Amino acid sequence: MAAPDFWGDKERAQKEVEEVSSLKARINPLVALQRQVEDLAALKELALEETDPVAQAAAGEEVKAEHAATVEALEKFELQSLLSGEHDRANAFLTIHSGAGGTESCDWADMLLRMYQRWIERNGYASQVIDIQLGEEAGIKSITLLVGGDHAYGYLQTERGVHRLVRISPFDANKRRHTSFASVDVVPELADDEPVEIDDKDLKVDTYRSGGKGGQNVNKVETAVRITHLPSGIVVACQAERSQLKNKNTALKMLAAKLAQVEMDKKTAEIDRQYGEKGDVAWGNQIRSYVFQPYQMVKDHRTGVETSNVQEMMDGGIDAFIHGKLRGLKAKKGQDDELEQ
Repeated sequence: MAAPDFWGDKERAQKEVEEVSSLKARINPLVALQRQVEDLAALKELALEETDPVAQAAAGEEVKAEHAATVEALEKFELQSLLSGEHDRANAFLTIHSGAGGTESCDWADMLLRMYQRWIERNGYASQVIDIQLGEEAGIKSITLLVGGDHAYGYLQTERGVHRLVRISPFDANKRRHTSFASVDVVPELADDEPVEIDDKDLKVDTYRSGGKGGQNVNKVETAVRITHLPSGIVVACQAERSQLKNKNTALKMLAAKLAQVEMDKKTAEIDRQYGEKGDVAWGNQIRSYVFQPYQMVKDHRTGVETSNVQEMMDGGIDAFIHGKLRGLKAKKGQDDELEQ
């Protein structure tokens, strides 16, 4: 980077700057953690050298506080080390689809949307509505968000799957319990230099007027774009921009990401088939149950992580579930590596 002609090729230089930033983001926390451990050891030695009981007790409390801070930093570093996949640092397209069940499922999809939006806010990420289909009476049929921030995909990929709700339906006059389902899909936003070949003849492109939350309610032209990939049946849509061309480009980026994810899922499914493990990324395989009545409990069926604090969960407190799945993925990867060897 110190070479006189480094900025001669701006595109290459920018890539190298990003690579350096990525390496620093991985190395600097380790260096800081090593220094923190050394400081803790030195603090402990000083505490043991104290002869005055009052001073020794105060020093002991200081060691305890510093130890707790070091453990917290170590756990944070461990989680960062788990996010080492090819696209883990990328932005993410998060899509929620309501399941069968009409208004009840649409309302559940809307509740999940609120949960993820609270989590996004808590973590300092940004989100943009790319496409939305409202429910006929309440809630949403589907929505796609672009979530921007460091490791957005790495964290949110753990949420892929079917989410199940059990509650007394506010839409049932007889106050009966209902079970609703909604699916969550997450794919990374691919970089511009990661092209996925898509044949134009495989695409069906439709345009329509934007509307709904985040849409252009006063728009008089068909700027929203829906693209169907005929060979796979994948459908993507975008209505976030006022320009039809921009919406089409965003929709194509989503389509490329989904096609790339399909290929990754095929590889994962093949490994699971060979080693007798069942994949958990599919409609119909619920990953988590949210029970509001007759008792309150949220349980992840993949990791066993659970909580009775339903309100905190629905307010975006899903980190324990995300972290549990990340640690499970790390363990599974280690087992797969051993089997391949």
